[in-house]
Amino acid sequence: MIQITPQMRILLAVEPVDFRKGIDGLAALCRQQLQRDPFEGALFVFSNRRRKAVKILVYDGQGYWLCQKRLSCGRFKWWPRDERGRTRSLDAHELQLLLWNGDPSAAPAAPMWRRIGPIAGV
Repeated sequence: MIQITPQMRILLAVEPVDFRKGIDGLAALCRQQLQRDPFEGALFVFSNRRRKAVKILVYDGQGYWLCQKRLSCGRFKWWPRDERGRTRSLDAHELQLLLWNGDPSAAPAAPMWRRIGPIAGV
């Protein structure tokens, strides 16, 4: 079981992926196209071309986990466009919304971290 925590780095691949790829194919895609190390412990989120399914690849220190969710009907409503690069970073609550077919960009949420006051001694 994968536990998604607020401290995790979550990277969503903007471009669709061939879902015939398994762990090795997706790990190679992380290295070659996304320019990221799949061993870094980040969750890599991929979608197929029709946006009916997502796959999540993560390395836990001993091996890879590969999870897939396929919608029984419809498509994932939200997916970023290729405006800022090959990946988009997500917060844990945004991934939860995405997996429940919500729109993470429209969900109001407090920032994950913010300075409360001035730093002592500065």
